[in-house]
Amino acid sequence: MSDATEDTSRIKARRRQSQFFGSILVVVLIAGLSGFGLQGFGSGVRTIGSVGDQDMTANDYARSLREELNKMSQQFGMQLTLSQAAPFGVADRALQTLISRTAMDGEIARVGLSVSDGVVADRLANIESFQGVSGTFDALNYRDTLSRNNITEAEFEASLRNEAARQILSAAIGGGFEAPAPLSGKLYEWVAEKRGFSLLSLTESALPTPLPAATEAELAAHYAANIDDYTRGEAKRITYVALLPDALAPTMPVDEAAVRAIYDDRIAEFVIPEKRLAERLIYPDQAAAEAAIADLAAGKSFDDLVAARNLALEDVDLGDVARTDLGAAADAVFALTEPGAVSGIISTDLGPAIFRVNAVIEAQETSFETVKSGLALEMQAEAARRTISERTEALEDLLAGGATLTELAAEPGMVMATTDYVAGADDNAEIAGYSAVRSAADALAPGDFAEWTGLDDGGIIAMQLDEIIPPAPIPLAEVLIPVTEDWREEALAKALAALAETHKAAIEAGVAIGTLGIVTTAPSAGRETELEDAPADTIAAVFAMKPGEVRTLADGTNVAVLQLDRILAAPQTGAEAEAIRAAIAGSLAQSLSQDAQALFTQSLITPGGLQLDQATVDAVRASFN
Repeated sequence: MSDATEDTSRIKARRRQSQFFGSILVVVLIAGLSGFGLQGFGSGVRTIGSVGDQDMTANDYARSLREELNKMSQQFGMQLTLSQAAPFGVADRALQTLISRTAMDGEIARVGLSVSDGVVADRLANIESFQGVSGTFDALNYRDTLSRNNITEAEFEASLRNEAARQILSAAIGGGFEAPAPLSGKLYEWVAEKRGFSLLSLTESALPTPLPAATEAELAAHYAANIDDYTRGEAKRITYVALLPDALAPTMPVDEAAVRAIYDDRIAEFVIPEKRLAERLIYPDQAAAEAAIADLAAGKSFDDLVAARNLALEDVDLGDVARTDLGAAADAVFALTEPGAVSGIISTDLGPAIFRVNAVIEAQETSFETVKSGLALEMQAEAARRTISERTEALEDLLAGGATLTELAAEPGMVMATTDYVAGADDNAEIAGYSAVRSAADALAPGDFAEWTGLDDGGIIAMQLDEIIPPAPIPLAEVLIPVTEDWREEALAKALAALAETHKAAIEAGVAIGTLGIVTTAPSAGRETELEDAPADTIAAVFAMKPGEVRTLADGTNVAVLQLDRILAAPQTGAEAEAIRAAIAGSLAQSLSQDAQALFTQSLITPGGLQLDQATVDAVRASFN
């Protein structure tokens, strides 16, 4: 299906949806009528404001919020809270919808618009939630549903009547709009036009001479001209003391017997028996298995046998198995040592089976001596974490009792250091690799008392802010590598841009673009075309050029020469052309309809006057969080 056809389908679907009045609506109406339960509002009806003489209740706004939240949740595929949806303007959009709806209710009351009892009855009959097993309206089900939601029949039917009246008024205002033919025609010509072009991409290898190395003077000049790029942001000079497992672990005693016990407990990690990557195809009886062996002898493969049983290979895959996994079949399966080898019939607890071995995994054994030092380090690290945990309470008491960081640094295993920390920088000291350290440092303010912060590896740290260090340029010697890389990128971009201008002049003088390098040719690109490895504005340039025109494009070191070969006018006939025209006309008509309805409701709001109780509005929103 073409994009145009999809657009047309979506537009038609939206029209059908605007006429739909069924089980979805009953949920919305019940949600609005069943009460909102704002705490502290008492038993009376609390309003959030009015449009003219039409009040808007807290329940009205709650219903509108629920509608908008549900729409947004459907788009994300999960139920969102109001806080999660807030950045998308859900609360304001729900309020505006309620204001517009209330304004229309006022106009409906003014002109005496209503629908008959028969219309209400027909709509009730078409709501699936009120239908019985026979598919027809079930009065008992209807009354029970309303009763469970504390809604009377009169209230619900009045809501149906009001909603139907709004639909009639809305259709009267927004119906009958047609897109102006000249406008839709122009839009079609613009949308469906395509263009053919040639793109010569330039890389460093295309330069006539290699890019020279930067001189000291050039690097110094680049550094000075771009000093903001090499300036370290405002820093917090922080002194800290920390008790870290990695620092404390080497001081922990090692008991070789305990290390040996760890090895023995985890022996399965270090002594891995020989294994097979195997598949097993089970048959219901011996006769079926023998028939399969005959098929193998006749030239069929194991894969053929699997397919004949209506199975997939993953259905028969055993993965890597040891002898102990195979029971009585172990000897026969482990006798197969060639990848792809297929067994004869092997008896198993599940019946006769045929096995295929896809690989042999040799036994592996890692000796205690090989892993002893690593296990000892693990044991020391765990002992260090336990020691830190045991000492934490005493250290907290010392800090609370007025001990300084310098005094705490005298405690066994403690490390003390001072670092300049810049939020978000990637050149902070190693201690800032802990997320808890970064969070604490970000929050640290002048005058804060030091306090212990737990680290994810079991360590603890306490920090104090010494001073704020203003932004300062990083010495050139310390950033020489990035300065050199930046200078080279800038020099390459300039060299490629100059080469592009040379090629542009040559093409305009009659040289074929294809003789100047590797050219990408697009015979009929549309405005929606996406290009890889091309300057970002390539398609925009294509649709701004005249046939034969040549332009240079540059996006940093992504440089190209573009020539427009031809303009392909929008086709005037064909199913796709008609579908695109219909989609454009439908979209324009819908836009005009929406604009008309918005203008109409705004005209009702302005003279009627809008009053809002912001405190109640905020209370409704707060109750959703």
